[in-house]
This record gives sequence, structure tokens and C-alpha cells, in this order.
Amino acid sequence: MRTRARWTLPAENSSAAVRLSAALGIGLPAALVLAARGWSDPECARRFLCPTLDQLNDPLAMRDMACALDRLEQAIRDRERILIYGDYDVDGATSVVVLTKAIELAGGSALHHVPHRLKDGYGMRAEVVEQAAADGVQLIVSVDTGIRAGEVVARANELGIAVIVTDHHLPEAALPPAVAVLNPNRPDCSYPDTNLCGAGVAFKLAQGLMARQGWPPLKLCRITESFLKLVAIATVADVVPLTGENRVIVKHGLDGLADVRNPGLRALLDVAGFSGASVPTSRQVAFQIAPRLNAAGRMDTARAAIELFLTSDAARARELAQQLHDQNSERQSVEAEIREACEQVTVDESAAALVYYAEDWHRGVLGIVASRMVERLHRPVFVLSRNPEDGLVQGSGRSIPAFHLLEALESMPDLFVRFGGHSHAAGVTLEAGRVEEFRCRFNQFAAARLSPDDLMRELKIDGLIDLSEITDRTAAEIFRLGPFGHGNPPPLFAVRGAEVAGPPVLWKEKHLKVMLRQNGRSLSLKAWNFAERAAELTAGTRVDAAFCVEEDAYAAARGYPGWSAVLRDVRPAAT
Repeated sequence: MRTRARWTLPAENSSAAVRLSAALGIGLPAALVLAARGWSDPECARRFLCPTLDQLNDPLAMRDMACALDRLEQAIRDRERILIYGDYDVDGATSVVVLTKAIELAGGSALHHVPHRLKDGYGMRAEVVEQAAADGVQLIVSVDTGIRAGEVVARANELGIAVIVTDHHLPEAALPPAVAVLNPNRPDCSYPDTNLCGAGVAFKLAQGLMARQGWPPLKLCRITESFLKLVAIATVADVVPLTGENRVIVKHGLDGLADVRNPGLRALLDVAGFSGASVPTSRQVAFQIAPRLNAAGRMDTARAAIELFLTSDAARARELAQQLHDQNSERQSVEAEIREACEQVTVDESAAALVYYAEDWHRGVLGIVASRMVERLHRPVFVLSRNPEDGLVQGSGRSIPAFHLLEALESMPDLFVRFGGHSHAAGVTLEAGRVEEFRCRFNQFAAARLSPDDLMRELKIDGLIDLSEITDRTAAEIFRLGPFGHGNPPPLFAVRGAEVAGPPVLWKEKHLKVMLRQNGRSLSLKAWNFAERAAELTAGTRVDAAFCVEEDAYAAARGYPGWSAVLRDVRPAAT
């Protein structure tokens, strides 16, 4: 089963788009997108198009920030042993690096610990805190974890260790008893942007620490821009909305990748195919950079990813980058095997939510497989496997926009040994004998809350245009609306009544190349995974087509315009 899409056409906004077009000196397609996404005021649209560092929020606007900075500065000043407690994904690993570097720049030093995904699981653990106490640690700073670790933080307090929690996951009713809890999602925090990833929250702590060093503005700006390169990668990788402060972070962070001096980041870009001044887009970060970093924690331990960014040895950096590259290749193979097994399972169209389980699946890639199955079926999905060491079942879930995953889990806490996450990604641990009960209760909870429309992919059309409006200039203006990702997807246009100008060309057995014609203008479109729909695109057929315009580095390298049109959906032309 593969779901079809429902189209949501934009409200009538042509007059606002015409005003924006005139005020900003841009073509109508880009102006239509701005208007459709709420940027109808020309000045607000300018700020959106050209985000600046002064749009970063004041770190002190975050609840407990002043207290956290005071305690961290005390630890640096008194040469206390500091432990940064991280997580094993891109977000957690880069958080460790950012805060470690910030502490070093402020004159201190810090150890770090990241759990092993398969051996330790997610979250802070009491035995790690107890070992830290034995090693003389006096301050623990959690990054991308800790908000639901009340018992572990209490244990640290018993052992005389102060704790600063920095996290972005949704808290429980009671916050952990830490010296400071930095989380824009805590109910009593009035921070302007709640969508920061874990590295974003860690960066705010680093930003506040840097501001207290008395450095000249130019140095402060240079260091901020340096940090944003890693924070941008984490922000894209963690699939948080690329709006508000995150847009500033990712825009400047990705631009900064044109000039990389960190040996590890340079080696990572090189092994991913971005040599010299070649700069990856947000999409390329998501599909080519982040997976290599995540592969460390998925297939082994995230320590290699952290060492990659902390080492000053270029040769060691190249060695580590190649290791991550090789682990990612292994991850891709393992992921494909599990995904194919899931795709072989017959899915009842009435199912509102799905749980896949096998005893021997590699637990390091279950979250990725869940994401792929959500993309295919447009239903909330958990993918589970059994831990041979303790016999417990562990796994990850991903969701669709209309369904809050953590709320679903909180409705059945009796099922789990532990669970956590947020609205669209979560993890669970439960006894093997309760998997079938979980499958039933999860589906029942979803069925009670999701409508048939919720279970269809939604294509939000930004503008209805003619093919004649798609030009090189249009493409350049569209790209100025990036970086694209969650919360700011690539603009989606629709044309009505276009003619399929010739038979579609099969490409690599599962893709098509399609030529559309309208009012004398022809446009070639790439149609990924459309081979099974070739019958809908026979020559001479009139169709309504939804498509986007994407950057195309391969075309640019061959001397063609550096963009291509990509077909997202097609339906018979409205009569």
C-alpha cells in the first residue's frame, strides 16, 4: 500500500503577491510563496529573505540561563571537573562539541560522556553519575538529554554533583532538581522560540558564556559564526522547523561551510563530496552529511563523531571521516534489509498506526526505517527489535503532522519499561510479551483521533502558475527562500491543464522523465519513483501537475542551469 496525496490549494493571495513582487523586485512565483506562507508585509519579507545574526534571541531570555551561566563560570574559575553528558545522535554529538569548545575558550576544560545506543539506550543513567562522582566531577551539564531524568539528577545531588540540564525534549510535569534547567519547552519559560534542537539550546548557553568574556564585538561575531556551522548541521539533522531563530542559525551556518578550518569538519565535507568551497544545501546536509555523523552512534559509538570535530590532527580527522563514511555504507545496507522486510508485511488500509517487530533487527537503524515507512504509508509507525542482553524490546517511532506521538505513549505508560521523545519522534522499551498489546492499543488510540484525510499525504500548493513563469531568474529567487526543510519546505507550484508532450522516459527502472507543455512552453521534469504511475502520463494526456524547483549541482557541473523541476504529484486535468 502506498498512499496518494490530497492537494491543498492556496487562498487567493494574488494581490498581496503583486505588491510583494513590486516592493521587493522579485518575480510573481517567489512572491506567491511568501504571501502563501504569511510574509505579506514587505519589511517582514525582507527580514525573512535576509536573516542576520542580530535576529538571534538574547540567551538570557531563556528561563534559568543567568543561573546556569553563574554556575558554569564558577566551575571554570575554580577549575572544577566538568562532565558534559550528551546523546549518541548528530544533535547530541554536536552539542557536546559546541559546549566543550565554549568552555575551553572561556578558560576551562570538560570531559564528556555519550551513551552507547545499543548497550545503554537513551537518556542519563545513575551508574554514569556515580562513576563521575568517583572521578571527582563536580558539575555535569547535560546536552540534548536530561529533561526527564529527575531520578538521575537527584542521585547526582546526593553525590554532591551540581547539574545543569540543557534539552529541548518535552518535559514531564515535574522538572529535574537541577541547578538550572534550560529548555524552551518548559511551561514557565517565555523564550521566543520553542523549536530549537538540543544543539541550539547548548549553543544559547555557549553564546551567553561567550558574551560574558568581555571580547570585542568582531571576535564575538567570528566565534558565533564558527559555532553555527555545527549547530546548523544539527538543526537540519534533528528535523526541527527551519523558521524563526533556526532559520538564522541554518542560513548562516551553511553559508559558513564555504570557509571551513576545523580539520574534522573539512574531512567530513570532503568524504561526503563537498571539496573546496562547495557548500551543501540543507537537503544535502540531511541526506549526505548528517547520515555519516549519525552512523557512528547507530552502528557503534558516537565518540568517533565527537573526536572528529575536537581533533586538531588533520590526518586523524581524515581517518575518522573515512570510518564514518564506511559505517554509513554499512548502515545503508542494514537499513535497506529491514525496510524491505517491513514493506513485505501486508497492511490493512483501515489501520491508523503500525508497529513492526522482529527479534533480530539491528536496533541502531530502527528510527530511520520508521521514517521511511511513514513516508511510504503516511501513518504513525514504530519499528521494534529485541535486545538479546536483557530480553527487552526497544525501538523508535515516527509520526505524521496530525498525530502527537508522545501523547499517545503517555496514554499507555503501563506498557513500557521506559519511553520518551516528542511530538513526531519517540523511543520505547517494553517487555517482549507486550508487543502485540502495544500494537493494538497504539492503533486504537490513533484510530480514535485521525480522520481519513489525516491519513493522506497533504501537498500544500504555494501558488498556481503557468509553465512560462519558470525561468532561470525564477529558480534563483526561489532558492533565496531557503534553506528548506521541516517548517519551510521547498515551494510547491501547480499548473493546470498541461499536456504530456511525449511518452515518459523510464530512468533507472523506477524513475521517469516527463515533458509537459502549456501555451507553447515546454518543461522537462524529473519524476522520482513514478515508474508505477507511467500510465497516468501517456502522451497527449491533459494533467494538473504539482512540482517544485530544486538546485541541481550535477546539471551545473555539466554547464546547464543549476536547477531542475521535480514532479511531486499528478492528477487528471480539472474540466
